[in-house]
Amino acid sequence: MTGEKRPGGVFHSIRMKYAMTYIVLLAAALILLNTYPVLGSEDSVFRSKTVALQGQATVIASALAEQKTLTADGVDQVMDVLGTMGLSRILVTDPSGLVLYDSAGGEEEEAQSPDGGEEAQERYRYALLREVVDALNGYDKSYSRFSGGQFHSSAAIPVVYRGMIIGAVYVYEADPEQAVLLTGMQANLRNISLLICVLAFVMSILFSKVLTARLQALLDAIRTVREGEYSHRMDLKGRDEMTQLADEFNQLTDRLQKTEEVRRRFVSDASHELKTPLASIRLLTDSILQSEHIDEELAREFVGDIGEEADRLNRITEKLLTLTRLDTVAPSDTGPVDAARVVEKVERMLAPLARAVDVRVDCRLERECVIRCTEDDFYQIAFNLMENAVKYNLPGGTVSVILRRRGDEVEFRVADTGVGIPEEDLDKVFRRFYRVDKARSRAAGGTGLGLSIVSDTVKAHGGRITANSELGAGSVFTVTFPLWREEGQA
Repeated sequence: MTGEKRPGGVFHSIRMKYAMTYIVLLAAALILLNTYPVLGSEDSVFRSKTVALQGQATVIASALAEQKTLTADGVDQVMDVLGTMGLSRILVTDPSGLVLYDSAGGEEEEAQSPDGGEEAQERYRYALLREVVDALNGYDKSYSRFSGGQFHSSAAIPVVYRGMIIGAVYVYEADPEQAVLLTGMQANLRNISLLICVLAFVMSILFSKVLTARLQALLDAIRTVREGEYSHRMDLKGRDEMTQLADEFNQLTDRLQKTEEVRRRFVSDASHELKTPLASIRLLTDSILQSEHIDEELAREFVGDIGEEADRLNRITEKLLTLTRLDTVAPSDTGPVDAARVVEKVERMLAPLARAVDVRVDCRLERECVIRCTEDDFYQIAFNLMENAVKYNLPGGTVSVILRRRGDEVEFRVADTGVGIPEEDLDKVFRRFYRVDKARSRAAGGTGLGLSIVSDTVKAHGGRITANSELGAGSVFTVTFPLWREEGQA
C-alpha cells in the first residue's frame, strides 16, 4: 500500500465520534432533566389539589348531612355559614341531580369541567357532570389537569344521611398561580439546558481534540516509521494507556531499527562473501577463454579452482538457507536425544580430517545425557564446534570434547589448543560473517556463519552457549541444554 490516507472525512474520525458520544449522552440527560422534574411537579400538584378538594368537599358534605332532606333554602343557609372556602365553584344537587346551590351563579358547567356536556334547556337545573353522576352513585371522584396556563381541579362526593344518598357536592378550583410557577420552572430549565448544550458542545469538541491529539500523534509516528524512518520515537507524558502504547511503539521501533541494521549488514556481508568466489570464477574462466593454446595441466588446475570456488558458493548458500530457516521457522517437534551417541557419530565423521592435519580428538562422554532437542540440530551444533576446533588448531594439537550432566542440565564442552581468540573479539564470534582471522578462515574454507548457526540453534531449543579463550592457549566453547524430562516428572 502507498502512504496516502484512506478516505473517510470528518464524520468518520474518532474525534467526531467522541464529540457525538458526549453530545448524545448530554442530550439524553437534558431531556430527562426537562421532563422528569416538570412531570414530577405536575403530579405533586395534582395529588395536593386532589387531597385538598376532597377534604373541602367532605367538610361541606358533612355539614349538609345534618339535614334529612336537602332543599335549596337549607343548602343556602349552610353555605352562607361556610362561604366559598376559596374555591372557584361549589355545586350541590339533590339525589336526582337537580342543582340546589351553585356558587358560580349558573355559569356553564362546560367551562369549568373537562367533561361538560349538558342540554341547553337543562344546564341550569340539572348537573350533568360525570363527577356528580359518580357521586350520586356512591363514589368519591376527583380530576386534575393542566391546560390554558392554569391547573383545573375538581372533586365530587355523595352527601349521606343514615346510609342514604341525599345529594352530591361538587367543588372546582382553577389555580393560575401554581401554573405560573410551573411554567416559570419549565422556562428556566429550558434556558439552562440551552446554555449547557452550547457549553457542552464546545467542551466536547475541545476534550475530544485533546484526547485524539495523542492518538493522531501515534498515527503520524506509525506513518513515519512505515516510510522507513525507524529512528523515529514518541515522547508522550502521563501514565495512561496512551503513554503505555507509546512506550510499546518505541520498543517496537527499537526492534525494527535493530532488525533493519542487522538485515542491511547481513545483506552487505552476504553480498561481499558471494562476490569473492564469483569474481574468482569469472577471472579463472576469462583466463581459460582468453588463452588460445592453454596447457592441459594448467587448464585442469583452473577448472579445479573453479570447482573449489563453486563448492565455497554452495557452502555459503546452504548456511544462509539454514540461518533463514532459523529466523523464520520455529523448531520442529523436539524429543529426547542421546547426546553421547550423536557426539560419537561426529567424532567418526571428523576422524579423517583430524588425521590429515595431525590433531588428536579426545572425547570423554558420560552416558544418560539425554537432552530435549532434535538429532539433526544437535548434530549440526556438535559438528560445527568440533570441526572448527580441528580446522583452527595447530599441528600436533588436541581437541578435548566433554559431555556430562550438571544437575538438571547437560553440558557439552569443546576445547582446542589453537592460537586462541583475542578478548575484544569474544563477544563478536557469534555474529554472522564475523571472522577473527579472515585470511586463515578463507584458507580453511570458513564462511563466518558456522558459529552464528550454532548460537541460533542452541537458543531455539532453550539452551545457552558461551565462549572463553586465551591467546596462545586455545579456545573453549560450552553449550548447556536442559535435561530431558518425561511427561509428568518434576
